[in-house]
This record gives sequence, C-alpha cells and structure tokens, in this order.
Amino acid sequence: MDRAPGVSVRLKLTLSYAGFLMVAGVLLLAAVWVFLLRYVPNRAMLINPDERPTGGVFPIRSALLDVFAPRAAAVLAFLLLFGLVGGWILAGRMLAPLTRITDATRRATSGSLSHRVRLPGRRDEFRELADAFDAMLARLEAHVAEQRRFAANASHELRTPLAVSKALLDVARADPHHDTGALIDRLHAVNTRAIGLTEALLLLSRADQRSFDREPVDLSLVAEEATETLLPLAEKHGVTVETCGDIAPTTGSPALLLQLATNLVHNAIVHNLPEQGTVRVHTAVRPETVVLTVENTGEHVTAELAETLAEPFQRGTGRTHGDHAGVGLGLAIVRTITHAHDGTLALAPRPAGGLRVTVELPRHGPAPGASPAPPAGVGTGRSAPTEGRTSPPAGPGAAMG
Repeated sequence: MDRAPGVSVRLKLTLSYAGFLMVAGVLLLAAVWVFLLRYVPNRAMLINPDERPTGGVFPIRSALLDVFAPRAAAVLAFLLLFGLVGGWILAGRMLAPLTRITDATRRATSGSLSHRVRLPGRRDEFRELADAFDAMLARLEAHVAEQRRFAANASHELRTPLAVSKALLDVARADPHHDTGALIDRLHAVNTRAIGLTEALLLLSRADQRSFDREPVDLSLVAEEATETLLPLAEKHGVTVETCGDIAPTTGSPALLLQLATNLVHNAIVHNLPEQGTVRVHTAVRPETVVLTVENTGEHVTAELAETLAEPFQRGTGRTHGDHAGVGLGLAIVRTITHAHDGTLALAPRPAGGLRVTVELPRHGPAPGASPAPPAGVGTGRSAPTEGRTSPPAGPGAAMG
C-alpha cells in the first residue's frame, strides 16, 4: 500500500521526551515561584546592623526576578537541547529491535524466509514480537518447502499416466490392427488413476483451506461407516476387521471426517499381511478430546519411516499394484484433514509389525457415559454396527492409499 511520507516514530518519541522535560522544567520553576519567591517582600527593608551581624538590605522580589529569570530561561533552553539529543539517542536504542524486525520483514517479502531476527536479552514486548515473528517465518518456510516438494511430486505423478497414455496412443497409431479392446482397457485404467490423483489433490486443497462448515459428528459412527464400506475389500484381501469403542462426539465436516476414516481403514487393509491379516478400529473419549485409532498387522516399520508416511506420495512398502492401488496421498489427506479440524495425528510402528495411527480431535459436548459400546462383530471382513445406533449410507469418495 502506497502511503504519504510522515514523521518518523523516532522523531515523535524525541519530541515527546523533549516536551516532557520542558513541561517538567516549567512546573519546577512554577513551584519555585509558588513556594518561595512569592513570600519575598516587594519593598526594601533596612536591617539594623546592631541587631543582625550580617547587616545590609534584604533583597526584594523584583531584584530576585531580574536575576532568576535569565538563568531560568537558560536552564529551559538546556533542558530542551538535552531532551532533543538525549531523546533522539534513547528513541534510537529503544526502536533498534523494531528496526531489525522491519529488516527481517523486508527480506521475507523479497523471498528470503531463512533469515531470523533472534533478538538477544530478556523478554519484553519487542522480544516477544521478534520471537513470534521468527516462529511465523519458520512455519512459513516449512510450508513453502512442503508446497514446493508437493508440487514437484504431483507433477511427477501426473506426468506418469499422461506419458503412458501417449505411449499407448503412439502404439495404436503405429499398428492400426492392434487389439483395441486391450488398449481401451489399459487407457481406462490409466485415466482412472489420473482422475483419482486429481480428485485427491482437490480434496487435499479443500481440507487445507478449511473451506467447510462445522457440525456435530459422532466419530464412532463415521468409523463404522468407513469400515462397512470397505468390507468387500477386506474380504478380498482376507483381512479381519474389528471395530469397537465409545461414542466420540466432535465437530467438523462429516464428508471430510468420513474420508479420513476411509483412508485409514483402506491403508490398513491394503498394507497388511498377505493372508490372515487384522485391522482394529477403536474410538475413545478423553476429557478434552476424542480419539480414533486404526492399527493393522503387517511388515515391521521403523520409527523413522513411520514419521514420513504422512508426507505426500510416500509409500511405506513400495507401490501397491492392483485394483485398489493408491496414489500416495492417503495419509497426507488424513494429516491435512486432522489439522483442519484442530487435531493431531500420530503414527507409530507396532512391535509385532504393522502400524498404529491415532487421530485426536477436540471433543464436543458433555462427556458420554463411561460404559463403552459393545464391540462390533469380529470376523473375516465382517463388522456389525453397534447396538442402538445405525450407520448412514456410505457416501462417495475413493480412499487414496
């Protein structure tokens, strides 16, 4: 924003300091007049030298004023000069931290996000501002780096299906007698993957911008709905799904929270043991939060790898091929949705193999009863809804692994 030039804050503080000193000096002189000079007589009095050893004439008020006024004016002039010089120096020292913050802001505006203010000294208003500004720069730098990395990965992932489509079309053009049915099936699969990736990117952007309305949601019902939707996939992979837990009231977008639960259960099913695998979905209530935990059996995962699985396009065990292959955005979407709902996401390896994912969201309303809901049916790919509650129909939206 273009602004007209004005008086600097340093000059304003300098004039304020000098004005304060002048007012203090005038008040001091007024006090001298009120409490001292007005009691001096305005007529000369002769003093008998025999009665007082000093003798002479007692000074009168007019004579004292003639002597006092020039010296008082000189003192006021000195106070004015002292106030201007001292105020200028003092204002400069006081505003030095603000100058450093301004310089850091200009560097950040020009694109340099690695610079930090780092004001030394004990805490005060300026240092609190500098620390908050440094924290903001750190978060902004991390966010920009993540966005750049995400854009590069997304470009790479989108380039692959486009390159495959081009190669298939080149083959068909070079060989007009090629089996068009197989070509169409292959193009359909590639196009489906590209559409799924695009939809995942749009969902990720929507969740990151928090462009959704909040309403009360029972996280346990959302988990049940996601589990029931993915039962056919669990049966196909021979995975046993177990669900149990408490009523978990929170607030947020039902569609996004359903996508969150669906992604977690989908990843737990797909990234599991080749046979006789298990997925456990559990909801719990804490004093201030509600918790959704999804854990599965599978290969051993290191703690270092578990910390990176929520990054976009990260896959713990390589690419998953098949009808339900993901695009590497499942847990990235889960993390974004969790943060958009003011929650926390934790990924930890299980000692026996597999992964435990915990989503913690703010609790809404009074704490429910301590008695947990009866556990859902346990079986290969079976999950019965909790007694007394009904799950709404499954909504659209593919899970992105």
